[in-house]
Amino acid sequence: MLEIYKWSVLITAIFFTSFGGFAFYRNPKDSRSRMFALVSVAFALWSYSWFGLLNDPASEDRAVFFAKLLNLGAIFIPIFYLHWVQITLDMKGTFDKVFLFLGYLITTGFVFFSFSDLFISGVRSIGVFKYWPVAGPIYTIFILTNYLGFVLYSFIELVINYFRTNNDNKYTIGYLLLGSILGFGGGATNFPYMYGNDFLQPYGIFLVMASPFIFSYAAIQYKLFNIKIVTTQFFVGALNIVFIINLLISDQVSEIYLNSLFLGFVVVFSILLIKSVNREIEQREKIQVLADDLQKANLGQSNLIHFMNHQVKGKFGNAKNIFAELLTEDYGNMPADAIPLLQKGLEETNMGVDYVQSILHGASAENGTLPYEMTDMNFREMVESVFAKQKEFAEKKGLKISLDVDSGDYLMKGDETQLGEAVKNLIDNSVNYTMEGSIDVSLKASDKITMTIKDTGVGISAEDKTKLFKSGGRGAESLKINVNSTGYGLAFVKGVVEAHKGKVWAESEGRDKGSVFMLELPKN
Repeated sequence: MLEIYKWSVLITAIFFTSFGGFAFYRNPKDSRSRMFALVSVAFALWSYSWFGLLNDPASEDRAVFFAKLLNLGAIFIPIFYLHWVQITLDMKGTFDKVFLFLGYLITTGFVFFSFSDLFISGVRSIGVFKYWPVAGPIYTIFILTNYLGFVLYSFIELVINYFRTNNDNKYTIGYLLLGSILGFGGGATNFPYMYGNDFLQPYGIFLVMASPFIFSYAAIQYKLFNIKIVTTQFFVGALNIVFIINLLISDQVSEIYLNSLFLGFVVVFSILLIKSVNREIEQREKIQVLADDLQKANLGQSNLIHFMNHQVKGKFGNAKNIFAELLTEDYGNMPADAIPLLQKGLEETNMGVDYVQSILHGASAENGTLPYEMTDMNFREMVESVFAKQKEFAEKKGLKISLDVDSGDYLMKGDETQLGEAVKNLIDNSVNYTMEGSIDVSLKASDKITMTIKDTGVGISAEDKTKLFKSGGRGAESLKINVNSTGYGLAFVKGVVEAHKGKVWAESEGRDKGSVFMLELPKN
């Protein structure tokens, strides 16, 4: 029992020292980190002193010194814990501030008496323990004020906030509650022995040993330090201690030389390992920041698309209906001079609707929110239907346009409407960016369906090629050639094609040398 107790308090001391030190090192300016470090220091002082008392001191006077030193740590634990809880729960009320001030005032008084016989009168042998602190007359007041007062008050506040909180902090508060129960509840089992009562064995120390891990986990939830860094530094620290001890107990020159050499290697390895872990953590934190920024940007884009869908698109639709109605006879005969203006207004509004629709479809296809209705379809028949409609558009510009279809099986499963829009976008793209010459569309079917659209248009520069098939991916000269370009048409095509397990790409020898767009889709 004695040996287990002794090593338990040492382990508790080491872990409180490690976690408190790392928390302060990582965030020295954070008030929660500073208070967690102070709580850890107080617990560590209490634990190290217990180890000194249980490790068979050379004299009773030395045992008394350790007994008074460990209770000095016990004096600071409740007030530091109370302060930590108040900061964690963001308690800034007048009562909270006054209560904390009185707590520090009372604690200062106990510190003044901590090494007097009024606080700890001496040590005694009890149970399996050779030395155990004996409570003085003031010690009872200390238990009532600091433990039953400060600790119980902190515990009640944690319970109240636990049931009031509905966010992620609820779990953190829960861990603080659990750590409080184990730490202070386990430590309280030492009190009966201090009054000479051995009816309750001080086995609660094993519960105290769990408290630094639980408190530290709560601190990790508040990002006071990173557990990976703590684990690494603790590991390399323990490794260095082992080699230092081996060096100190060496009694031969050869052993001293070898152990010194090994220690040097371990020190270098430890430094490199810690630096490597720190770099990894920093990179992960930077990546997380970038991911958060990207999520915010995506949310902003989503909100913009939502606004366009419900407001801008709606306004264009209303204007389109107004122009269309005015061109009918329902409102009487319009003045002859007004009719061209009304027709122009209807035309421009239709273009506006198509413009907005292009952006909405492109963004939806790119982020995967565009709905698809997959059915059996004939890709050849769909392309021929789309081509017939786009042929008139091309010929109005004075362009030659042809469709060459190889014989074969063009059956596949897909969304005929969305694929039709994608094919229409590809043909439109070639028509819009070809000032003169021809556009040749061809279809082939083997194990896959391949569509090729070759034009004699403006071509694609190496710089512009990287922007294609992306949202807003317009080339440097695109608006000069096509003022209605949204930059979302090809993004829509790519999204639709990839949703059908296919691929689309573009080839060009450069500016003013034409382009070739190729679309490849799997068959059934």
